[in-house]
Amino acid sequence: MKPIFKNIIAVILGWLGGSAVNMGLITLGHTLFPIEGIDPNNMEAYAEVLPNLDFTYFIFPFLAHALGTLIGALIAGWIGANHKMKLSLLVGGLFLLGGIAINFMLPGPTWFPIVDILFAYIPMAWIGGKIALKLSRS
Repeated sequence: MKPIFKNIIAVILGWLGGSAVNMGLITLGHTLFPIEGIDPNNMEAYAEVLPNLDFTYFIFPFLAHALGTLIGALIAGWIGANHKMKLSLLVGGLFLLGGIAINFMLPGPTWFPIVDILFAYIPMAWIGGKIALKLSRS
């Protein structure tokens, strides 16, 4: 298989794998920390209560964003034919764009988007890329 096709597949699989981890953790968070009287699928109602929620309600969203990005970047870097770190960072960039979008659609307390955007995406993509590089050399 040509390297470009392998790299494209790596990014797609990284994005899909990271998204699955992200959604799994978000679902787990809603199960462990339900918001009484709010349907998590009703974005308008959810957006109204989000700014007033306690810190504990933001643990799983942060973990979902960080670990989803980490796993997605790891998958892309591990599968990619070459430019493994670039592929990992590309996946991190895709998750960063999604993170920025969700933080605008569902605005939480001021501290959350700052922490989320600074620590959950590019740093986790870089760590995933480093792990992928180590796995590729083994």
